[in-house]
Amino acid sequence: MEVAGESCDVENGAYSNRAIEVKEFDETKAGVKGLVDSGVKEIPKFFIHPPETLERPVAAESGGAGYEVPVIDLRGLEREEIVRGIREASETWGCFQMVNHGIPLTIIEEMVEGVRRFHEQPQEMKMEWYSRDRKQPVRYYCNGDLHVSNAANWRDSISCEFPDGTLDPEALPLLCRKEITAYIKGMTELKEILGELVSEALGLKSDHLKKMGCMETQTLVCHYYPGCPQPDLTLGATKHSDPSFLTILLQDNIGGLQVLHQGHWLDIPPLHGALVANLGDLMQLVTNDRFKSVEHRVLARQVGPRISAACFFYPSTMSGYKLYGPLMEFLSDDNRPIYRETDVNEYLEYYRSKGLDGTSALPYFKL
Repeated sequence: MEVAGESCDVENGAYSNRAIEVKEFDETKAGVKGLVDSGVKEIPKFFIHPPETLERPVAAESGGAGYEVPVIDLRGLEREEIVRGIREASETWGCFQMVNHGIPLTIIEEMVEGVRRFHEQPQEMKMEWYSRDRKQPVRYYCNGDLHVSNAANWRDSISCEFPDGTLDPEALPLLCRKEITAYIKGMTELKEILGELVSEALGLKSDHLKKMGCMETQTLVCHYYPGCPQPDLTLGATKHSDPSFLTILLQDNIGGLQVLHQGHWLDIPPLHGALVANLGDLMQLVTNDRFKSVEHRVLARQVGPRISAACFFYPSTMSGYKLYGPLMEFLSDDNRPIYRETDVNEYLEYYRSKGLDGTSALPYFKL
């Protein structure tokens, strides 16, 4: 295994050195922003990715046919047209941008500023939220997979868990409490709309996904990507797909989000006020590969910070051990199940155990 261009064989001690460096960094609770604030000119070796993960295949001319991430107007079109657009995007891309989604621009802009305020507050105050305990409903950290990944990503995060859509607002940091509370309310409302539209796009009744209880719990993860002194050596986020049923992403105007489409990395350019919908692994599993879970990444940049907020939708807490497998509506003699049944807890446990290593977790669950 290669990390930062060096062999990680136990014999030469490189792996041990990396583990020590990561532990020392983690214990500072300062995150990537702390490195930038200290004036580093060279990034620590454990942030350096092997060349194969940094490759940037050249796509067709920007704007060429078939090479633009679909943009769907949720209010300006007939419902049949919206459903058809979601179906086509979900089958071929696994993602789409949304405009006229019903969340006011002021809530989106205030959310971005709230996330910025949290990450840019004095370090001694922010570090009180630092934790790797997943049982903590609200926590700040640098790289959830810091200790298991081959290379770290250039970002810090604050995660907020809303089991069955609820979390006491008093548990949220005061600096962004109002903004997160308003934003998550909008996410819940938009999720209901998308749940119906995606159900119809699958040829099912509009309340099918709702009755499955598969998108009742939200995890809101707010990322902060500082400007990087050596952006060509690292990534903001390694290639991955989401373990959720559905993810709604807010990104600011910095850019850097890319999706893998037909073997090419393509930008998802920020559209003012737009949101991105990513289909997750569990959606691909229950649709038996009819809808795709999108592989995506975030480039590191010298310009920053970039701010994003990803809202992941998972089954209700009551359904934590409920088995999900390919739906019978998509099975026949000619379309056998591709995946075995699994529950969200098992899926997440495996997903987290391997870290963001650039490979999908779905093959592990294939029959």
